[in-house]
Amino acid sequence: MTWFRSISTFEAFIILAFIVFYLAYIARMYNIAKRLRTGWRSIFIKFFLRSAYVLLIIIALLGPSFGEFKREVSSVGKDIMICVDLSESMNAFDIQPSRIDRLKFELKNLANAFSSDRIGLIIFSHEAFMQCPLTYDQGAIHMFIEALSTNLVPTAGTDFGPPLQMAMEKMTESTEGPGGISSKIILLISDGEDFGDNTQQVAQKIADSGIRLFTLGIGTEAGSRIRTASGFKTDREGREVITRLNSKDMRNLAVKTGGKYFEINESKNDIQRLINNINQIEGEVRDARVVDATANKYYYFLAAALFLIAMDVLMRVKTLRI
Repeated sequence: MTWFRSISTFEAFIILAFIVFYLAYIARMYNIAKRLRTGWRSIFIKFFLRSAYVLLIIIALLGPSFGEFKREVSSVGKDIMICVDLSESMNAFDIQPSRIDRLKFELKNLANAFSSDRIGLIIFSHEAFMQCPLTYDQGAIHMFIEALSTNLVPTAGTDFGPPLQMAMEKMTESTEGPGGISSKIILLISDGEDFGDNTQQVAQKIADSGIRLFTLGIGTEAGSRIRTASGFKTDREGREVITRLNSKDMRNLAVKTGGKYFEINESKNDIQRLINNINQIEGEVRDARVVDATANKYYYFLAAALFLIAMDVLMRVKTLRI
């Protein structure tokens, strides 16, 4: 037999209170019987009866489990590959405290929302790099999100093609075994326009494969300066560079692949709407196994306790015999 819970302070208090009050009651009956010079031992009939149903109630509270049976347990989940733009413009602070810092905070919320799914992380600017392969390890995901920085990638413009190509390849590789492509999701996050040449071709492959693609823009149309180690980024003429959110390319990608576009700006945060949309996608069965299980049989003990309580109420016993 196994137990759902162990004896806590609550159960110990009930047992102690019952013993103390009933001993006090027995002592009182004994003193009365002694003064009246009559029998008093019949009170033990009720004592044993009440002790029995109090004990049964305690056992029911602890949740006894016995009787083994077989149960099939299925593991269901989704694969989510997140592609994060780490070009210099992500240091802009039109979204407080900065685009990159706000994104890291929101990505942790997103990871927490899908703790039972596999999540991967790709970082990119002009090139793409695998930061974290698909994993269930929430600790690793949070660590890699916290480490995101524009210093991790070359600063040579933004190209959506390489990260989308890499994400699609990794998703295709992970379809081996149980599960299917319909539970695969790519999330592309950026703040700027696409300067790549083959993005549309890759997007078409993603659409043809059945992988779902969502895009998330971060920034504002008003834009802001880009903070650097020595001040603010300037162009060749020495003028400060202003970076603005350009959502056109990401909206087009979402439309082309049958996905949706979401945005984080100074007055709008679509991260919860993004989570809700991903939740609507049905996960795939990854594996199934048969395990030994036991059932909580508290109701047997509770039923016995109720029967004894009914007997206690209906049965009359003279506690003092004169």
